[in-house]
Amino acid sequence: MPTPTVRTEPDGDPVQALVGFTAVLRGAGLAVTTDRVAAFLGALDELDVTSELQTYWAGRLTLCSDPDDLPRYDQAFTAWFDTREGNRTKVVDQRPPPPPKLAALTSDPDSADADDSADHPNLQARASGTELLRNRDVGELTVAEREHLRRLLALLRPQLPDRPSRRRRPNRSGFADPGRTLRAALRNHGELRELRRRDRSARPRRIVLLVDVSGSMEPYADSLLRFAHVVVRRAPGSVEAFTLGTRLTRITRELRMRDAERALAAAGNAIPDWSGGTRLGEVLRAFVDRWGQRGAARRAIVVVFSDGWERGDTDLLATQMSRLSRLAHRLVWVNPHAGKDGYSPVQGGIVAALPYLDDLLAGHSLATLEKLLEVIRHA
Repeated sequence: MPTPTVRTEPDGDPVQALVGFTAVLRGAGLAVTTDRVAAFLGALDELDVTSELQTYWAGRLTLCSDPDDLPRYDQAFTAWFDTREGNRTKVVDQRPPPPPKLAALTSDPDSADADDSADHPNLQARASGTELLRNRDVGELTVAEREHLRRLLALLRPQLPDRPSRRRRPNRSGFADPGRTLRAALRNHGELRELRRRDRSARPRRIVLLVDVSGSMEPYADSLLRFAHVVVRRAPGSVEAFTLGTRLTRITRELRMRDAERALAAAGNAIPDWSGGTRLGEVLRAFVDRWGQRGAARRAIVVVFSDGWERGDTDLLATQMSRLSRLAHRLVWVNPHAGKDGYSPVQGGIVAALPYLDDLLAGHSLATLEKLLEVIRHA
């Protein structure tokens, strides 16, 4: 395929030419943010920038966030890139034909005709790419959208709940503290000037995250582990994280790393059964015996991320969920398929666990994970 001729900036830098193309799209009303520009340039690093077809699709997949953006993007691409006639025929055969030229997409504002501007007003985007991405299914995202989602997950700031401690500490309100009141009176020569009080102090409530990393959960495992990393980093001393598969793996230490990429890489090396089978009953029994009864799950918020596909004994799973519900303060099950139309909890694992759950939530998008944080916060 012949090499397209790209309109360059005065300094001749092709990167500046590509950034200039994104500025034209922004002037046409597309919601082209700096994140989308970075994703566009990153995609071109992995592709052949001399191919007009690859450049076209890299921009269309990373810079367009709404179906209404496509006609304006096609017109901007045709106006900005001066392509040879033979190459243009090959590209047009594989993408929709561009609409009539809009005055808002003309590279030279002085050359735009006033009548064309009146007939074709400059349109504005209806929704931002971030807002659209919040409700998209994580398992159906493109590479560029997954990268954007990772940055959005890193921006989450969970507000984790507290619980009242059994110990009482000095407080301005609460129960009367006779000992401190009398000692204060002795220091004042027996004069009782103030009634001292004490009340229960607040301590962080323990949170346990159990993430299913079996083969059926593979499209969601990366995003869920990144979500777990955000929660663990928020309260490293009161959050525990485990993975579920054919065995139980504790990854709390790995997720305490500050950098998300290093933390996910270390967790991946520690997980021996990634994308394997699922034995939820046996794995939950190992968790309750080794960790839950020894304090990890007592009065804690336990969150299980799984689609409920169980290859083992469902009666064993029901027994372990019953034990876990008696230990935990709140038991939440997050199923990525629960938010899809027509979903019904018919999987063997979900049917066995449902009687012991406090909440059954969807976990297929950023919006549903934010809702999970609200449930945890108000638990």
